[in-house]
Amino acid sequence: MATKTTKTTKTTKTIKTAKAPEPAPAVKPVEPAPAPAPRPKAAPAAPAAKAPSAPRVTFRLKRPGARTVAVAGTFNDWSAAAARLRAAPDGVWSIELALTPGVYEYRFVVDGEWISDPAAGESVPNPFGGVNSLVRVGA
Repeated sequence: MATKTTKTTKTTKTIKTAKAPEPAPAVKPVEPAPAPAPRPKAAPAAPAAKAPSAPRVTFRLKRPGARTVAVAGTFNDWSAAAARLRAAPDGVWSIELALTPGVYEYRFVVDGEWISDPAAGESVPNPFGGVNSLVRVGA
């Protein structure tokens, strides 16, 4: 606040007056960004070529009375939980897997016990004193 002193003949008076507010700074309006340039129309895409599907391999094991059957091998990092087979009423367990061409070692896991495939045409010794079954996929 500003102070103003006035003198009269008999008394001196001090009057306080309010200072006028300063004007707000001018605000420059924001201009909108220019619209993007229109894109040229592309030619219609050619139909996508179908990716070759991996060959399907069916694993089967007859084990009536088994509670769980899985197949583990080099195609699933030997995971006994990755590929569980389904049981049919006749006691045949099966699963169909899509595998890329190659040669794979595998074993069945029946109620926690690792066994070779009795129907496999080929097998190789494994480091645990048993044999792993082989399956060849593709050409």
